[in-house]
Amino acid sequence: MRKITLSILGLIACTTTALAQEVKFGPKAGVNFASINGKVTEEGETFKFSDGITGFHVGAFAEIKINDKFSIQPELLYSVQGAKHEESGTITEMGETYSFESKSKWNLHYINIPVMAKFYVIPSVAIEAGPYVGFNIKSEAEEDYTETLNNDTFTYNEKLDMKKGTNSIDFGFCAGASFNMENGFFVGARYNLGLAKISKDAKWNDGDTEIETTKEDFKNGVFQVSVGYKF
Repeated sequence: MRKITLSILGLIACTTTALAQEVKFGPKAGVNFASINGKVTEEGETFKFSDGITGFHVGAFAEIKINDKFSIQPELLYSVQGAKHEESGTITEMGETYSFESKSKWNLHYINIPVMAKFYVIPSVAIEAGPYVGFNIKSEAEEDYTETLNNDTFTYNEKLDMKKGTNSIDFGFCAGASFNMENGFFVGARYNLGLAKISKDAKWNDGDTEIETTKEDFKNGVFQVSVGYKF
């Protein structure tokens, strides 16, 4: 799958380069306001992430100008994404009531390759849209948990490597706009809507008998603000 995807992106780049009037290259970087959309159902209960996280992206692009109004822009970006969840409350068991507070975060690191079609409304303003494919290189969850009973407090912090349970390929659709200055600098904003599941369904077995399957439906959602420079 990865080889096929890269071959298709390479073919697009070669074809558009052959038609190009001008090609510009440059770096870009910025901030990610990331979230995880969807839910997981386990033992009849539904879980959703309550909050997003702030990450970053950094990389390079090539803008292949077809004419004054239209260009194709493939990019290669390192992107830090994910979400977090906070929960607190009280639980009563066997006549004892205790309070708890849980803070968890899922950090996802990708190499993303968007291919954007850009249309210049005016020479300085472009709207853009296109697909992206992402390759997961790191997936890690961490949790801080505090439990209090009769003035006794128990706390723990745990980090888990989630790479084996995370799908290696993500893909989706991007749309946004950019403001381009005559000196080569530009600022842009876009939203990346993930269409692929982030994680794999988990099966719990007792010997040869399946006890339960946890259905995952988490997908990435990232709003990006970028700055860059065209050479």
